[in-house]
Amino acid sequence: MLVALIAKDKPGALQTRLDNREAHVAYLKSNGCVTQAGPLLDDAGDMCGSLIVLDVASMAAAEAFLAAGPYG
Repeated sequence: MLVALIAKDKPGALQTRLDNREAHVAYLKSNGCVTQAGPLLDDAGDMCGSLIVLDVASMAAAEAFLAAGPYG
C-alpha cells in the first residue's frame, strides 16, 4: 500500500531541520520502503516540511518507519 506522509515543521524549526538533514536523508535512503521524498518549501524557498511516499504493508508499518527515524 502506498502511504503519503506530509509533515509541516514547527515555526522557527529550520535550523533543527538543517542540523538533522544528513541523518534524515541517510535514513530515507537506507530504508527500502521509501519510493519518493522531498522537502516542502515556503515562499522564501526555505525548507518547511517533508513529503515522503512509502510502499508498506500496513499503516502500522508506516507509523513504525516514522517512529524509528531521526525526527521520530
